[in-house]
Amino acid sequence: MKCDGSIPFVLAAAIIVSLVEQVSSTGEPSCTMYGVCGTNPLTEKPSNCPYNGPPKPANATVRKALEKACPEFVEEISLGSPNGTLNLCCDSDQIASLSIEISLAALFVTRCPSCLSNFRQLFCNMICSPSQSEFMFLGSTTTAQDTNKTVITAVTVHAMTSFVDAVFDSCKDVAMPSTNAKVISLLCGPWGEYYCTGERWLAYMGSTSNGFAPFSIDFVFDTKGNATVEPLTVNTTTCDRAPNKNSSACNCMDCEASCPKPPPLPPAPTPFTIEGHDGVEVIMGLLFLLFATAFFVAYCFWMIRASRNKDAEPEDDSQGETKTNILEEAGSKLKISLRRFFTFWGTSCACYPARVILMGIVVVTALSCGIMYLKITTDPVELWSGPSSRSRIEKEYYEAEFGAFYRMEMIIIRPVGIDKVYHETLNGNETWGPVYNKTFLKEVLKLQEYITNNVSCEVKVKSGKEIVRLGDICYAPLSPTNRKCATQSVLNFFQNNASNLDITKAGEMNLTNNYIDHLISCFRNNFQPVDPTLTIPCLGDYGGPVYPFITLGGFMNGSQVLGRNPPYKDAEALILTFLVNNDANVTEKAMHWEKQLISYLSSFKNPMMDIAFTCERSIQDEIVTMSESDVKTIVISYLVMFIYIAVALGQYTKLDRLLIDSKITLGLGGIVIVSVSVLSSVGVYGYAGIQATLVVIEVIPFLVLAVGVDNMFILVQTFQREPRGPTESRQEHIGRVVGQVAPTLLLASCSEAACFFLGALSDVPAVKTFALYAGLALLIDVILQLTCFVSLISLDAMRHEGNRFDLLCCCPSTAEGLQEPGAPGLLQKFFDKFYAPSLLSIGGRPAVIAVFMAWLFASISVINNIDVGLDQQLLMPEKSYMQKYFQYLEKYLSVGPPVSFVLKGSINFTNYSQQNEVCGTVDCNIDSLVTQIYTSSLIPNVTYIAQPASSWIDDYLDWSLYDGSNPCCRVNENDGSFCPAADTNPNCTKCNIKPSKDGLRPDPSSFMKYLPFFLEDVPSTACPKGGHAAYASAVNITTDKNNMSIVEASYFRTYHTILKTSKDYYEALREARNVSDNITRMLNEGLKNPVCEVFPYSIFYVYYEQYLTMWQDLAESLVITLVTVFAVSVVLSGFDFLSSLIVVLTIMMILADLGGLMFWWNISLNAISLVNLVMAVGISVEFCSHITHAFSLSPKRTRVERAHEALVTTGVSVMSGITLTKFVGIVVLAFAHSKIFKVFYFRMYLGIVLFGAAHGLIFLPVLLSFIGPEGKRSHEHNQQWDRIPESIQESMDTVTEHDKDKQQDTEYNKDTQDTEYNKDTQDTEYDKDTQDTEYNKDTQDTEYNKDSKQDTEYNKDKQDISDDNVTSKIQSISYPNYGSTDC
Repeated sequence: MKCDGSIPFVLAAAIIVSLVEQVSSTGEPSCTMYGVCGTNPLTEKPSNCPYNGPPKPANATVRKALEKACPEFVEEISLGSPNGTLNLCCDSDQIASLSIEISLAALFVTRCPSCLSNFRQLFCNMICSPSQSEFMFLGSTTTAQDTNKTVITAVTVHAMTSFVDAVFDSCKDVAMPSTNAKVISLLCGPWGEYYCTGERWLAYMGSTSNGFAPFSIDFVFDTKGNATVEPLTVNTTTCDRAPNKNSSACNCMDCEASCPKPPPLPPAPTPFTIEGHDGVEVIMGLLFLLFATAFFVAYCFWMIRASRNKDAEPEDDSQGETKTNILEEAGSKLKISLRRFFTFWGTSCACYPARVILMGIVVVTALSCGIMYLKITTDPVELWSGPSSRSRIEKEYYEAEFGAFYRMEMIIIRPVGIDKVYHETLNGNETWGPVYNKTFLKEVLKLQEYITNNVSCEVKVKSGKEIVRLGDICYAPLSPTNRKCATQSVLNFFQNNASNLDITKAGEMNLTNNYIDHLISCFRNNFQPVDPTLTIPCLGDYGGPVYPFITLGGFMNGSQVLGRNPPYKDAEALILTFLVNNDANVTEKAMHWEKQLISYLSSFKNPMMDIAFTCERSIQDEIVTMSESDVKTIVISYLVMFIYIAVALGQYTKLDRLLIDSKITLGLGGIVIVSVSVLSSVGVYGYAGIQATLVVIEVIPFLVLAVGVDNMFILVQTFQREPRGPTESRQEHIGRVVGQVAPTLLLASCSEAACFFLGALSDVPAVKTFALYAGLALLIDVILQLTCFVSLISLDAMRHEGNRFDLLCCCPSTAEGLQEPGAPGLLQKFFDKFYAPSLLSIGGRPAVIAVFMAWLFASISVINNIDVGLDQQLLMPEKSYMQKYFQYLEKYLSVGPPVSFVLKGSINFTNYSQQNEVCGTVDCNIDSLVTQIYTSSLIPNVTYIAQPASSWIDDYLDWSLYDGSNPCCRVNENDGSFCPAADTNPNCTKCNIKPSKDGLRPDPSSFMKYLPFFLEDVPSTACPKGGHAAYASAVNITTDKNNMSIVEASYFRTYHTILKTSKDYYEALREARNVSDNITRMLNEGLKNPVCEVFPYSIFYVYYEQYLTMWQDLAESLVITLVTVFAVSVVLSGFDFLSSLIVVLTIMMILADLGGLMFWWNISLNAISLVNLVMAVGISVEFCSHITHAFSLSPKRTRVERAHEALVTTGVSVMSGITLTKFVGIVVLAFAHSKIFKVFYFRMYLGIVLFGAAHGLIFLPVLLSFIGPEGKRSHEHNQQWDRIPESIQESMDTVTEHDKDKQQDTEYNKDTQDTEYNKDTQDTEYDKDTQDTEYNKDTQDTEYNKDSKQDTEYNKDKQDISDDNVTSKIQSISYPNYGSTDC
């Protein structure tokens, strides 16, 4: 990442150090210079001697040195020398200097042999050519003060334009791996990579303004020669060809012409359309028309048929005997067993309420104590990334091998009330953004310096307390040489020195260079050690580069690809980025310091600035703050629901009985049961050590309340609705009610709990935790309701019968008018008299089907357009400082996140062929790891990869073979430690590295031996290829079982393109994995067992991986829950497959319509909405199962009548128990402070409740009236025999009404003439249903035995009844819908 850029300019100075003009009077080629004569007083650098004589012969030593430095030059001039003698215009000192500088050039361009060859040809001819006089002319000379000799101060060199361009073209693409840039950006000075040309390159290298050239060289570029000038030109080699037979062509990374022709990009996906309209919408519209047409034709046909045969009853689905199969018989027996069990259970709980409640308190207290061990996680990684997910495993591997990624603190600063800056250039005035106002820049620098030096915190350490500042925790890549922080700030172009902003210098055409000119130069080439415009560095004060695309914002004009020439001058914001170490021993200090920084920036004010900021800890902090900020809203929401429940459970008759008929105490008791159910669930998992999330705390009470309240209303309202038999005690009455409704409560609750437990199979921790906690809470809730709440109903009934006040149960009332159970309430009357008849009318039913099917098809048509992802702003409180930061980030961000391609596994780097599979330099494979990343960066719009990757192996190969005056690799002979190139210790000697045959690789034995030295070497002027800054943590060296050093893992880092939306982030992850998977296949090609793997890692992957499979996860979760609901429903409904199927289909419709709501109301699909959709299945079961169950048990003759009864009996409880309860609570959520509550809780919950109620109370009854299950005789039997005791008593009470009995007997005989039961059947059935119904004490007098049959004896006070009358009355009352109208 970091590199000292001074070396190329030293190279330029040394290459030009000897150039001199030659004047020839004879016309023979001659020299212009020879030797060094002293110091040029204008530059204070050694300069060459003027010499106009003939070239001088080189001795063997000079020739050998020149052959090593300039092999192509020697070979060329040797061809023109018949005796092999070399006549040169350079002496041994010049050749030695040239050799060193050529080696330094090779350090950068040796990876491209053609470039290196052409480069040597250019400068070797300039310095040593025997024909210098043909292309070089003297400009000026002066006297050196140190030697009193004449030295050159300026020369003019003529060169063929074609030659210069050829050299430039062969070198312009050569990569500099450590910086992800091109070498030419260093060699071209202020022009940088984008603006550089061959002419500008040489012009800059020959200018003394670069700070390194010993004298001025004015290049003149000619297209042809003339009589006096023969421009310099030499044969060159293009980069895609080898310069000689012993070398190779440049690799693809260094030569675009060497890259294979990429396959054509796949065409961009086009939307599916039909005649210009959305294809899915058109298809759904046509399907709806087809369905509607078929439905209405069928309906009309049925109506015509019914009108022609009025005597027939087409809908009568319950007349006559129906044959039952084994499953139906088993289902009937299961229902009987469940009813009898729950009747006994309910009676027992009603008989001993105190014991039951006390036992419940003991159990829930014991379970709830587990809360003491509960741990709530707010870590986003723990919330949204499963421990076994690929990204989580890769993250843990990365951090184990290379350490945690550094922490980042960012401040985005927008100028306020500042005008744009106008700058005069050679091309006229330019307009620059207001961020470049000098006063504003100085104010920003004050803020930056205050944060660096003054923001501090006190941290406890073992030795006491420590004051921590940024310098103690910051990331300093050149440490220990330079311990300054790697702060990315545009002010670091001025070394964070305010006085440097005021520097001016005379420029061209009488213009004055100022800080803007310096910025222009640094934007073009941010690696300049000295910018000639102001003679100050572009490198930051920490010794590394400052990246303008990181420090500036708002200049992209909507583009997400940076491009080669970004318009930095249009920047609208400055960005300060402080990098902080994230090592385990620093993290705690860093978090304390970040807390102080947040505190300071939260109160920072400056009239010139508007800031937005973030710290590494900000998101986690704000998630906690978000939950705390909405506690009040949640409490109010629950409180409103509690009040409604407490009031709505009552059945009021008179004003003076208001506090007697109310059920406030009972309602509060039910609410307490819901609360302790959640607490018990949390406690159980607290014991188990399963961490909770804020989703559990916020959502599960809502879910359990929805289910629990519905159950409460069904129990209470059924008790209120069902009349008590004349001989029934209060306990028996309650037991009978529990036996009647408990199976459907059990069905719904078990279905919901089972689907939630299976939902725990999800890999997303937040979803998994929610499912576990919710499933257990629902089970505990239904158990407590069928025990403790039943006991509370018994106590409340006792209070009510005692005419006592609700809240003051010890105080009796004198109010009269006690209402016995059985009287309908207002809502029930409304449903019975108005709503149900209207809904189930001849015109109402088809209208409902049409409307709901149109709604369904419309929703399906847009489901595929739902956005996937989660806007980060939604996670933050509405007034959080992070809201502003995310807005600014989206508006001003100009750089994508870094991404590292991690290589792990058995790569033998001492093997050349395996090196070639990884590296990107010469001789490396065309599909190597580094090359594949490079080719991916060429199509950033597809791959989201913005740059080539930094490659430690490429830089190491160059570093290890550098053989200048001070080699990069040096070792201390005394202790074997590493010696930096600039170290003057006499014990430091050159490493014993033997190059390969082609001279481009170190020998295998040296590769691993000296790799640690490379990683330890800090880049410097003497050796800019040191790997410490860029690769210190990029390579993990270990030892194998043979105690040999190996590279266990390493990474190659680059950057993504600018990512703004959730889709950008997860698509970038997808494409990065595609690239890494291709590399992995290449590395393991031909191997039976893979030995290595490449995977991409970026800090955001763990958060966005879930979206790659979100649709799949949603489908799996919903399929699991729906199948579970169906299976449980089938079993607990007595194997009623049709009823169960109707429930599941209705739930699926609700889910589809919720999908439409998500699209139309901008609710994205993510883990939160997935949880809500899973929860929607559970709540929808409540809306559908009770009504369907009531329909299936109804003894009415027709489907319409049974749908009517189901609505009146159960629909009322669903309406008051779920719909109204949840609606009043949800409305409060609209006033929440956090957007996530408004979007994912208010909007989705409102949809779940309203859609569930609409389908359960409107669509489902109509659907049942069309295709509901047929009435079964077994259902009637169950109801008949369960009520025989009450029927008998009613018979005795009314036996004297002889005429009425006759009428009832007549009506009954007419309606049930084919349904008489013989005596044996009655004996058997009665015995079967009554043999287990013995009751203690209060019920012993009502025990019936096998022999009693229809002759039932009662107490002596009762009159005898004839068998015939009793039998007639039993039959009349046991079949209330078939016989007498008074039942």
